[in-house]
Amino acid sequence: MRHVFTKTALVMALSTFCFGAAQASEMSRDVPLEMEQPSYKIPWDRYSGWKPTNWSKFSTLRQVVSPPVSFMQKLDKSTTSSSDIIINDDEGDVIVGDPAKGKALVSNRKRGGSCYACHILPDAALPGNVGINISTIGVWGRDDEYLFNYIYDPRMFNPSTVMPPWGAHGIFSKDEIKHIVAYLKTLSKPVKFESTQENPDTRAMPIETRDNFDEFVNPSMMNVDTAKELFITEGSTGKSCQACHEKPEVEFATWATDMPKVETRMNKVIGIEEFVTRHARATTGAEYLSQSEENLSLAIYLRFLANGHPIAIDKSDRNTQLAIRRGEDLMNRKIGQLNFACVDCHETSANKWIRGQYLGSFVGMMDHFPTYRTSRGEIWDIRKRFQWCGVAIRANELEPDAAEYGDIEMYLMSKNNGRVFSVPGIRH
Repeated sequence: MRHVFTKTALVMALSTFCFGAAQASEMSRDVPLEMEQPSYKIPWDRYSGWKPTNWSKFSTLRQVVSPPVSFMQKLDKSTTSSSDIIINDDEGDVIVGDPAKGKALVSNRKRGGSCYACHILPDAALPGNVGINISTIGVWGRDDEYLFNYIYDPRMFNPSTVMPPWGAHGIFSKDEIKHIVAYLKTLSKPVKFESTQENPDTRAMPIETRDNFDEFVNPSMMNVDTAKELFITEGSTGKSCQACHEKPEVEFATWATDMPKVETRMNKVIGIEEFVTRHARATTGAEYLSQSEENLSLAIYLRFLANGHPIAIDKSDRNTQLAIRRGEDLMNRKIGQLNFACVDCHETSANKWIRGQYLGSFVGMMDHFPTYRTSRGEIWDIRKRFQWCGVAIRANELEPDAAEYGDIEMYLMSKNNGRVFSVPGIRH
């Protein structure tokens, strides 16, 4: 589906969009967009070289399907191997398990990141402090059945817990949880750290000091030059971006500051990356698919031109208000096998450590995207950040132009109103 405009009408439409009064909350209905095709590659490839895993048994931002909260699990006295030992047997409350096996399970990073990720425990390298210090839990007087069930499904005790339902979601078997309880019952001495950096409670908050705009420091600065070339490159219609935007540094000086926008024709919020794809198709005929180098380059460039200006989402429009509300609701939804919500890491546990990673808050999260990730050697737009959060908590990600991601992007950008653009960013 293509929208045909005369050159005069097209320029007027784009001028209305770029310089609309009071930074309109909704996208002008005159802006030409291709609205029928997906804005991403079909078939969708999660990530190059990444073996996909299907977590369809667990909730996503689109559907709620995770298993419900469990009932209390009763313990039996059967042994599971010749090395198992009985931890106690007062009033029939017995855990039979092997502390050595339990310690190995507690530290196994392949099982959801391990208990070390959130708790201070003996021998943990860079433990986290999202959870409480449990290095002396063995002398707390907790009975075995309580410990077993708290690990099996902590939602029984605290519905809003950030601790995964290890047993209920099939990460550990019941026998494995018995081993873990057996290990925890042996812990009686507080951990002594050799340095303040080892202790998550005294570890210094990371401060990013690299210069975003130094081409020798931030590889994604080269994408600004790539975008400038794309801007003057003609597409299949014989037109380039410059045909309608002769002075992008003037016309787009603040354009990115109030994106994303509600697009009522598509009944969704669209961000800059999706806009680039759909607007290019409808005007120049170029195909700049989401998360491609061309798309990332232009998305960086359009924000680069707005550097130094504050994010300014206009929240006066009713549709924008509804999108923000939907986004906030999604941020509170528990998803994935690990049963995390966005707020669990970036609000409840903000400014804490999950193993060696610092959990930032929502404010300060948006002003540097797209950003170069040194840990991956590639540029991520904000939608890819959302997708990878899903992978980290074992939830199936959504397509880049998902309406759910649009609502979350709108919510986060509104939370960051007043923050000054500094794009492209560079982060580990």
